[in-house]
Amino acid sequence: MSRLILTTLNARYIHSAFGLRYLYANLQELQTDCRILEFGINQRPVEIVEALLQARPQIIGFGVYIWNVSEISAVLAILRQVAPDIILVLGGPEVSHPPDLPAAADYADYIITGHAELSFRQLCRELAVGHRPAQRIISGETAPLTALASPYPYYTDTDIQQRLIYVEASRGCPFKCEFCLSALDSTAKPFALPAFLQDMDTLYQRGARHFKFIDRTFNLKLDTSIQILDFFLQRLSPDLFLHFEVIPDNLPERLQQVIQQFPPGVLQFEIGVQSFDAEVQQRISRRQDNAKTQHNLRWLRQHTHTHIHADLIVGLPGDTLSGFGRSFDQLIALNPQEIQVGILKRLRGAPINRHSETYQMRYDPNPPYTILSTRDMDFNTLQRLNRFARYWDMIGNSGRFSAALAILLADQPFANFLQFSDALYAHSSSTWQIALKRLFELTYQVMTASLQLPADQVAAALQQDFARSGEKSLPDFLKHRQHPSTKPATANRRQQRFQIIGSG
Repeated sequence: MSRLILTTLNARYIHSAFGLRYLYANLQELQTDCRILEFGINQRPVEIVEALLQARPQIIGFGVYIWNVSEISAVLAILRQVAPDIILVLGGPEVSHPPDLPAAADYADYIITGHAELSFRQLCRELAVGHRPAQRIISGETAPLTALASPYPYYTDTDIQQRLIYVEASRGCPFKCEFCLSALDSTAKPFALPAFLQDMDTLYQRGARHFKFIDRTFNLKLDTSIQILDFFLQRLSPDLFLHFEVIPDNLPERLQQVIQQFPPGVLQFEIGVQSFDAEVQQRISRRQDNAKTQHNLRWLRQHTHTHIHADLIVGLPGDTLSGFGRSFDQLIALNPQEIQVGILKRLRGAPINRHSETYQMRYDPNPPYTILSTRDMDFNTLQRLNRFARYWDMIGNSGRFSAALAILLADQPFANFLQFSDALYAHSSSTWQIALKRLFELTYQVMTASLQLPADQVAAALQQDFARSGEKSLPDFLKHRQHPSTKPATANRRQQRFQIIGSG
């Protein structure tokens, strides 16, 4: 029996619930009566309920996020039917901005908003002695970082072997980009560096090699960034992988010198460009020096082995199809290994919601609340860009179509790929579950029949790409061509590794 269960539904098995480990670490005397149980969003709700009830809990705490709120709501509904006496406590970003709450909140006995490490412990202490607080929505207490117990000892050996290890050297963000919940923070606060590095060393000694830093601004404080990078430089190994989210226009020479020392396959930088349109940037309170951003991205590609995962957002207030296209073309010219084309989502509490009426921003009422139309992009345009984003992941980011992509993009990357995307959807009627061999066939058909590109040139490029794929059975359009010996797709597997690690 575990009196208390901490649980959530992760988007993928490789992810781990960092927030639950923080809650567990700070339960103090209640820890012995608590278990962490993690599930996936693709598991059946009734099976999740069965697993939860096997521990015979009195209290269940759920971490609720934009990616799991629908599935958690289904779990909560079943729990209310079969175990109405269990106390259900919800926390996380999706329930932290009352009165803007999802339907899942209706099932909760208590909701803790914001940081919950201390407030959840206090609530559980009261419940353990039979006291039911009258206040259903509890404002989470923001504790000094020095008052928090470390979550890192509560990564299991299985986590270390099979999952991403999330870590944070700082909490918060000084910037006010309105699409992000971090805009609500007053500043970024660092954890004590010696204790943090000791935790990292312990994880490393236990076998951890994939570290995903969730700091919003890893390179904000130069001395700290350099010390962390130096720490990992001293522990280089063939399987070490580090993911950082960095400010694109802040890459001073001292930091550059350290970055240059890392070999291929170790560093990934997530760089949120979001838009190169100065008017859009100003509208959403984003401070970004575009000239420095472009210079730094170009420098990283030319002088380091860093894998760049750059972000653009579709649907920002006032942005247009042509405006987004210009940002995409500027980013393509800088040659990052990946461009994540993200569709704007309505985050509860995010300041960007102030633009909803002026810019006629209409969102899907169902999670993840994707933008459906704006004053400047109608529904059909945004549907086209949704497909563009999905096909770009399959063709542009996968690393499988590098030769063909060079022909396809040519000197008009956005216009050409949008035309390709429209034609590919017309041929396939789907953006999901397209087998790799079928995708090669469709790409050949679209590039030659719809885009009128030279068939021999396209076939030769796709043959080169297919030879790296590891697939044995040739697509029909290649069967009449001489097929070179297939070699292991080492580069392709490395690209996939970056995608898996970096997209959480």
